[in-house]
Amino acid sequence: MASENLLIVADSERNADMLYAVRTFVPDPFIWFTRAGKPHVVVNDLELHRIRTEARHCRALPYSRYESRLERENGGGPVRLGDVLVAVLKEQRIKKVTVAESFPFSLARALRARRIKVKLRSGAFFPDRAWKTADEVKKINAALVMAEVGLSEGLHALSRARADRNRRLVLHHSPLTSERLRSIIDSAIVQAGGQPQHTIVACGRQACDPHERGHGPLLANEPILIDLFPRSQRTGYCGDVTRTVVRGRASETVRRMFAAVAEAQSAAMALVRHGVATADVHHASIAVLKRHGFRTGRRNGRLEGCPHGTGHGIGLEVHESPRLTARSREVLRAGHVVTIEPGLYYPGIGGVRLEDVVLVTRGKPRLLTQIEKRLEI
Repeated sequence: MASENLLIVADSERNADMLYAVRTFVPDPFIWFTRAGKPHVVVNDLELHRIRTEARHCRALPYSRYESRLERENGGGPVRLGDVLVAVLKEQRIKKVTVAESFPFSLARALRARRIKVKLRSGAFFPDRAWKTADEVKKINAALVMAEVGLSEGLHALSRARADRNRRLVLHHSPLTSERLRSIIDSAIVQAGGQPQHTIVACGRQACDPHERGHGPLLANEPILIDLFPRSQRTGYCGDVTRTVVRGRASETVRRMFAAVAEAQSAAMALVRHGVATADVHHASIAVLKRHGFRTGRRNGRLEGCPHGTGHGIGLEVHESPRLTARSREVLRAGHVVTIEPGLYYPGIGGVRLEDVVLVTRGKPRLLTQIEKRLEI
């Protein structure tokens, strides 16, 4: 990779590759590039001192230096980001850059117009992001703790709720809705240092859609699917945990679904280790669900059973490589951090999903998630 001159133009609050490159948050787009393997950044004067302090591995250049020069050359005319980018690369005698698939088309066109070649890198821009260092594992672990703090608060609220005559849950004389429980969970995450991201609290039939966030009253004796994937406000790393609970008594069908999903998760985890194909982990999970009589397929135009993969990598983004799906051709490597999250979804019943995070090793995986699994509360 050192032989290539890499280029990113983005902010590091939303672009995970840029955050990986500089390791600090910058809210507005800026320029990062490598020359002979050495990383450089071009940022506005407001961020210059902070970047030089927090990203010492990068050589920081002031954006204003190029902007002022170009303004003089243009007779005071407007200077665009593309103009500055060209000026920087020309100064560095860089004639060819490698960019990610998400690189802005307008900037690529500006570079090519000035005879700077642009090469597109397919797939991961930083392949090493898939392998987590010990420090990164600690950061993921910290984000997981934030998720578990939020989940614990949510479960505690559910345990104190009581059902009215219509089975609607009530807490402190007010209806306990998906929105209210989500607020309780998200507030706890924020206090723990996390940033909630579309927390899911879906009750009963709403959870038939795995990504339905949930709305309206929560009901007793119905499965409530809670999925949290907060981001650490300090590091940008993510946690991810899912539990399915019933306030009261679960139906026999839901109990069977829960038992099948728990066994499927255990079977998948038993396979997780260095050198194992991710597709094999997924197939092991699906085989358990089938053995319990829960098949995946389409009925009345809608998928039911387990329509999603068994897991995914996690880090600076909630969903990263590797993917544990039927079509995946990836192989687990020591240092991968992945979720294991089989689920079952049936119209008229609802959804059941359990999700934990594990670190892949050359032997038994290291379970990072600590919160218990319990169906009825």
